[in-house]
Amino acid sequence: MTKPIYVLNGPNLNRLGTREPHLYGSTTLAEVEAMCREAAGGRPLEFRQSNREYELIDWIHEAIDEGCAIVINPAAFTFTSMAILDALKMFPGPVIELHITNIHRREPMYHRSYVSLVATAVIAGLGPRGYAVAVAAALDLIASGP
Repeated sequence: MTKPIYVLNGPNLNRLGTREPHLYGSTTLAEVEAMCREAAGGRPLEFRQSNREYELIDWIHEAIDEGCAIVINPAAFTFTSMAILDALKMFPGPVIELHITNIHRREPMYHRSYVSLVATAVIAGLGPRGYAVAVAAALDLIASGP
């Protein structure tokens, strides 16, 4: 059985399309999911969103056992959650950190990512289409092996 890529989304991303469209655009999370599934081709994909830190951690634990790669947009948890960092440290495959905006062009509080300390790659500032780029990159990393 082919292991899925996990695409995990943190707090407030369920509001994409209406939340600060001048920053995040008008693409909805459902549209982002469709882009990810298209980019994944035949590869199974687990696409999830939560406003709860513990739920994201539980899904990372699930991915440790069941997944081959993680694409994660931890949103605000990027800058606050050592617990998510610790969970991601246990994941044996590629981890791609994703941000819709370029966090380095934003206010200083957005410049220090805990997730970047363990991420295989970071994609920031490509807007919602960055998700498809991240899934394609995950596929490349899976194919190239450890």
